[in-house]
Amino acid sequence: MADGSNRFPKITEEGLADLRKRIGVPITDTVEPWNFEATRDGIRHYAHGIGDDNPLWCDPAYAAKTKFGGVVALPSFLFSTSRIVSGYCGGLSGVHAMWAGADWTWHKPVLRDDVVTTQAYLKDLIEHNTRFAGRSFQQIYHVDFFVKGEKVAEADSWVFRTDRDEARERGTKYTEARGRVEKFTDEQLAEYGKLYEAEEIRGANIRYWEDVKDGQIIPRMMKGPMTVTGFIGYAQGWGGLYIRANKLAWKMQTKHPGLGIKNRFGVPDCPERVHWDEAFALEVGAPGAYDYGPERCSWLTHQLTNWMGDDGFLRKSKCQIRRHNPDGDVIFIDGVVTRKYVEDGRHLVEISQKAITHRDELSASGVALVELPSRGTQ
Repeated sequence: MADGSNRFPKITEEGLADLRKRIGVPITDTVEPWNFEATRDGIRHYAHGIGDDNPLWCDPAYAAKTKFGGVVALPSFLFSTSRIVSGYCGGLSGVHAMWAGADWTWHKPVLRDDVVTTQAYLKDLIEHNTRFAGRSFQQIYHVDFFVKGEKVAEADSWVFRTDRDEARERGTKYTEARGRVEKFTDEQLAEYGKLYEAEEIRGANIRYWEDVKDGQIIPRMMKGPMTVTGFIGYAQGWGGLYIRANKLAWKMQTKHPGLGIKNRFGVPDCPERVHWDEAFALEVGAPGAYDYGPERCSWLTHQLTNWMGDDGFLRKSKCQIRRHNPDGDVIFIDGVVTRKYVEDGRHLVEISQKAITHRDELSASGVALVELPSRGTQ
């Protein structure tokens, strides 16, 4: 590629002009979501895909004894009910899209067997100049989520559209990390295992607002070490964006030709394979096969739901993705209470989160708002 030839389509002014025309226009033609309903199996599969075994999502007998009377969908489950919030984007055919964050607000819990419907539109298109890929565009979508006509949640999510060839040639962000293999010792793995062993699910042990203090530390959560198997485990619960087989893959690629990027056999395959095909990931400028953005956002909310317990409610969570995390990485999620206050009768706790790799690289950051029960209102 050093001779200036380009394998992938480029961002053009014509493509950008066409995309800008879509701002504010309701999206009516999109692929069906992975989950229409919050079934017992759908909820459990999503929870297990992020390594979450909270019995409120996974154990009907336990959940029946809670105030909900049955299984509840974990907040991040809604990623599986909308391809748009998960990164499916229109325009700029063939141009790479990297999911980079979401700003969620939840209004009500989603319960087992609830049918979820959505409404979505392109909210904005913002130009950036990035170190990783030069000129890029932040493509922001808004999605509203409904159960029986009532809004239960809403979210802004965004992807960055970048030139694949440019990202590969620049390589400034991942030059030293591409294809890197650093083996862990058995002693290291044993230490990591202690974090999993110590992970606490608050559950029925009520955390009261009065007992929370400014500066209080949220117990560290670990994810990893990353494996391609883990990335696929998430895709099983979340559904992926473009994972289709045989005739369905052909139909999708025929309708959207830019989605079919030829593999080593010359067969069009989905761009999503950057998450399990290391050679292709390296070709587009990533350090290797890497985790999903919505997956990492879900890890941050997992830390919060573990901490708040069954009687807490996650009101807001904004997550920003800072880098790719390829297989072989370990992620540590830390949180701290930055503010507590009462607003409209709700007892709220603001929490700042940061996810770093085992090499102390910033992986993601987040700010969340948790509503807790108050002893004064019991």
